[in-house]
Amino acid sequence: MKMEGGRTPTASALLSLLVAAAFLLGAAHGKVHYYDFVLREKNYTRLCSTKSMLVVNDSFPGPVIRVQKGDTVFVNVHNQGDYGITIHWHGVKQPRNPWSDGPEYITQCPILPGTNFTYEVIFSKEEGTLWWHAHSDWTRSSVHGAIVIHPGEGTSYPYPTPDDEEVIVLGSWYEADVNQEVAEDLVTGADTPRSISYVINGQPGDFANCSRNSTYRRVVDYGKTYLVRIVNADMNAELFLAIAEHNMTVVGMDGNYVKPVTVDFIVISPGQTMDVLVTMNQTPGHYYIAIRQYDSARPDVTDYDKTNATAIFMYSGNYTTPASPVFPHSLPTYEDFIAADTFLGKLRSLASAEHPVDVPMNVTKKMYISVEMNQILCPNESCEGINGNRLSSSLNNISFVNPSTDVLLAYYRNLSGYYTPDFPNWPPTMFNFTASDLPFNTTVPIQATKVMVLEYDEEVEITFQGTEVLNASENHPMHVHGYSFYVMGSGYGNFDNETDPLTYNYVDPLEVTTIGVPKNGWVTIRFKANNPGVWFWHCHLDRHLSWGMSTAMIVKNGGTPETSLRSPPPNMPPCQASFVTYLEPFDDQTDQIKLFSN
Repeated sequence: MKMEGGRTPTASALLSLLVAAAFLLGAAHGKVHYYDFVLREKNYTRLCSTKSMLVVNDSFPGPVIRVQKGDTVFVNVHNQGDYGITIHWHGVKQPRNPWSDGPEYITQCPILPGTNFTYEVIFSKEEGTLWWHAHSDWTRSSVHGAIVIHPGEGTSYPYPTPDDEEVIVLGSWYEADVNQEVAEDLVTGADTPRSISYVINGQPGDFANCSRNSTYRRVVDYGKTYLVRIVNADMNAELFLAIAEHNMTVVGMDGNYVKPVTVDFIVISPGQTMDVLVTMNQTPGHYYIAIRQYDSARPDVTDYDKTNATAIFMYSGNYTTPASPVFPHSLPTYEDFIAADTFLGKLRSLASAEHPVDVPMNVTKKMYISVEMNQILCPNESCEGINGNRLSSSLNNISFVNPSTDVLLAYYRNLSGYYTPDFPNWPPTMFNFTASDLPFNTTVPIQATKVMVLEYDEEVEITFQGTEVLNASENHPMHVHGYSFYVMGSGYGNFDNETDPLTYNYVDPLEVTTIGVPKNGWVTIRFKANNPGVWFWHCHLDRHLSWGMSTAMIVKNGGTPETSLRSPPPNMPPCQASFVTYLEPFDDQTDQIKLFSN
């Protein structure tokens, strides 16, 4: 007998012991699932050329993980590739378990080639669609897949049960080895590569060269309603999506339910997921699902990927096959910010008795974080970025630098020299953040590994402020690990702390894990710091993440073992750093006592 992911009972013996231990610790809920993820290089042909890239289980996108609310999944990742890698379970809160969260140098060091590591993925309140992806360099461009979380036992969807479902993963396609290109660009300070096509379930579609025969197709039945689970796994672009002649009813986002809203297009940022209901009620035929970039940068910057990627819904039955599928006339143009804002303004949490909101009302910590594009100065303007300098980005003028040992291990073992707990609550200087042609001193950040520290159960409010530094404002999809948050309000211009809070939504604010900071605008979010550990904050445009638009968040322990960070598993990948980091054996009992006494 084989288990999920092709695992055999013999190969699962070690994991069975881990599962038993998890139950004893009270960490496992619901059913337990096992998957094997084997990462190796495979050749793929797209757009008339062939290249090798790292994928999971020989598939692009990778396998879908299917669970019910409250289940636990053990994923044994075997790295048969040529470089280290980690996997992140995007949107999964992982209560008390950042050890399996995955961001490289934040909660672990890479899984080295020829080795393996087993992640314990703990599902709690999530319900709907999430996803998993590599969190090392730009490897997530080819290493990613969907997570489907069905309602728990004895419960159902808060809408009529759909007849069937479809998973649609949106991605980016690069011509060459994207990690090699990015590594070179980070050395020279140049801009990072642009994708040459977007893809839907791994295929560019009918409008791309050499692609018509491989376009992704799904046969659908007239009169049936499909739950379409959409994941934006592309690297650097918000995307418009529409289905020709068919409306979509948005019912979920980032593993949470929303008030149903019927639309003829959506806009979805990298990192976000959406669940939409589509009823097949049109004349039987072929209908395009189409995506194109929503570009919020300066209108004179036009070198973005202009692919119109497509897939096809094909009705079953007897009818004359059309010469060409119908294209969605409702798909907005590339720079239609009014369409994007109109769509986003319609989204609200479901806020029902079964799925209530719990907005923090006694805020104990407020932060105001400027989101900036920057430059690192190079001697004699010798770099290939803006003004002969190195391209960079920052939060509150801090451009994050990865440490050589992950922050979580350093925090847990009280190792000094890897980070400082002084990420600022406010920008170092206040200025007109959205003005044009800002002075030079606003453009150069501090490069450091500074993290924010929160007390357990603190109620936190963060306002992210977009800026026009270097005349480079655009939307920034900010993502947090280990948490979801409520979007209290947003607007354009500089945040006004007297008038703007009067517009906050306390009734049904959107609950998500990723939200866009508007171009030259602000967004305010709230959450309760009740998941102890180390958790990553970052822009989900990978070019900005590579340049330093990130920080880590340490949430301290509560007063009991049940409200404290779990002990690390015994097989964490070693860090290639100072010998004290990995030569000294763990004394988990001593460390745990030390943690509880802090």
